[in-house]
Amino acid sequence: MSRTVLITGSAGFIGYHLARALLDRGDRVIGLDALTDYYDVSLKTDRHAMLTPDPNFTEVIGRIETPGLLRDLFETHRPDAVVHLAAQAGVRYSIDNPRSYLETNIIGTFELLEAARAYPPRHMLLASTSSAYGANTEMPYRETDRADHQMSFYAASKKSTESMAHSYAHLFDLPVTMFRFFTVYGPWGRPDMALFKFTRAILEGRPIDVYNHGDMKRDFTYVDDLVEAIRLLIDAVPERPADGVVPEGDSLSPVAPHRVVNIGNSDAVQLTDFIAAIEAATGREAQRNLMPMQPGDVPATWADASLLHRLTGYRPKTAVPEGVTRFVDWYRDHYATR
Repeated sequence: MSRTVLITGSAGFIGYHLARALLDRGDRVIGLDALTDYYDVSLKTDRHAMLTPDPNFTEVIGRIETPGLLRDLFETHRPDAVVHLAAQAGVRYSIDNPRSYLETNIIGTFELLEAARAYPPRHMLLASTSSAYGANTEMPYRETDRADHQMSFYAASKKSTESMAHSYAHLFDLPVTMFRFFTVYGPWGRPDMALFKFTRAILEGRPIDVYNHGDMKRDFTYVDDLVEAIRLLIDAVPERPADGVVPEGDSLSPVAPHRVVNIGNSDAVQLTDFIAAIEAATGREAQRNLMPMQPGDVPATWADASLLHRLTGYRPKTAVPEGVTRFVDWYRDHYATR
């Protein structure tokens, strides 16, 4: 059955891919995006331009923190599901521009929750981040682990939205799933992320900045795998446990229809191996500028995605060499036409 899905951040990297996947299955998509200039706006307009010809796609340009904007959208379209992806992203940028994270991530999420309170959808899915695990050192990260020591204001803002959403889920019986992403990459990716920056620099013959001297690990998750996980989670609606008892290993709240779910590849890949995959895909050797660890960053992330599999039967499966090659092919094709 088709459904109406509101996607905030629909011109973003993940939002575009999710919108495309939902439209392909026959859903109606309301896509809201502010087209901000945090990175190259032409990437965002190009993404939306590929969605707008579809008669089931409705484009809305606006900022989520604008009072009443989301409430009006909920009232007009009455979405069955909401996937909240709009956010100010980036760990390093949050050090210099924390106010943008307050306004978009926290106030914007508040506006979303208020709209849902007035016009409840069947399910709300809100993007969080693996950075929410902060200073945790025990890996792989499990949703039931405590996450109290965020290392950047970006991570703190996203963890705050998890708590805000829990309170609304408890008070107003709004089913909410928070998903924690792990280093998403793929075609149409963000220029501020490592794969995009490394590919561009290598192809242009410039050195790449390799932080912590390359001694870092990330759970790189290919965007198509992430999108499939989100699509399946839309139908995995959390329910408030009647007796307050939560199954072992489940992050479901004992007092609310609220759950946290990791979406990751369940494989911690050394940064040097990731760079090697880019070298293989480009056919060129990288010049490495070895740098110390950046403030707010962590040396490793690694997801336990068993709860995702339990809820949906799905496991992310794209290997890094395959995913990197797809990105490099897209990059060469996209920028060859510019």
